[in-house]
Amino acid sequence: MTDPDGTAGVIAVAGEALVDIVPAPVDGYFELAPGGSPANVAVGLARLGVPARMIARIADDLLGRRLRAHLEGNGVELDHVVTADEPTSLALVSVGPDGGPSYDFRISGTADWQWTAAELAGTLRPGAAGPVLAVHSGSLALTTPPGAAALRELLGRAAPDATISYDPNCRPLLMGDPADVLRGVHDLLATADVVKVSAEDLEWLAPATTPERLVEDWLGRGPALVAVTLGPDGVLAGSASGLRSRRPGRRVEVVDTVGAGDSFSAALLAGLHRHGLLGAQARPALRAIDAETLDTVLDGAVAAAAITCSRRGADPPTSADLAAGAATGQPAGP
Repeated sequence: MTDPDGTAGVIAVAGEALVDIVPAPVDGYFELAPGGSPANVAVGLARLGVPARMIARIADDLLGRRLRAHLEGNGVELDHVVTADEPTSLALVSVGPDGGPSYDFRISGTADWQWTAAELAGTLRPGAAGPVLAVHSGSLALTTPPGAAALRELLGRAAPDATISYDPNCRPLLMGDPADVLRGVHDLLATADVVKVSAEDLEWLAPATTPERLVEDWLGRGPALVAVTLGPDGVLAGSASGLRSRRPGRRVEVVDTVGAGDSFSAALLAGLHRHGLLGAQARPALRAIDAETLDTVLDGAVAAAAITCSRRGADPPTSADLAAGAATGQPAGP
């Protein structure tokens, strides 16, 4: 299988696939929605025409079966999903006046965090879509024991052959001391090639650090590309070769910002994939990315995030949505 540009290969996404309990349009009611940052990224990639493989532990319960149906219905490869005995994780979501979400979680003893090395042993093998060109992970999956250590080892094992993409996607309620989390982030920067972090994450992890200083610091720790998303102000990014770019946000009527960062990550990876910049052989070219390509990829990611903000919940855009937004000069609506 190849993407529309003829490039064979798949992007594997490792981490949680959980259920969000979100406010319904009718006040006082709630509804269930598929969620989990890594799962949202996998769906976003598939909707953009990039072969995506989900590496997850999904429960064999009512909610887990709905998660599988959602992922499969969006074209995400599930061959390496573990059928877990534990129940599905839950995230309770509230949305503030500005559209920003707050989270509460029910994750004790649930499926997403129980990884073993044996379960992950064959997850990076080539499949129908070709070899694994990149592995993306982040959020709770890389900080929640006991499975976090196994997933971190997976990223290290994948690094010689694949681009490693990382999004800390911090959840302060569950991640503990930000200084401890930041040390773990720094450890992963030695492995990661592409890193996306939000200004909100930065405020919690290192409140005394500006986005500009963070880009310089994190690039010095090993990645080829670091992008700091700035909400409505767009994105600041830098490359290992010395490029620095600030791209503007897209004007959109915000419904909520749930999943916007995940849509950014998916579109960022899809753009790099489209330009042939994923995979170990492309690592030198990724580190030497030119200004025009970097700006094009960042603009696509900003547009994808803006479209998601114009919709309820984590509902990433398709390639057609992005094309429609490019044609009009504004993000496409729902």
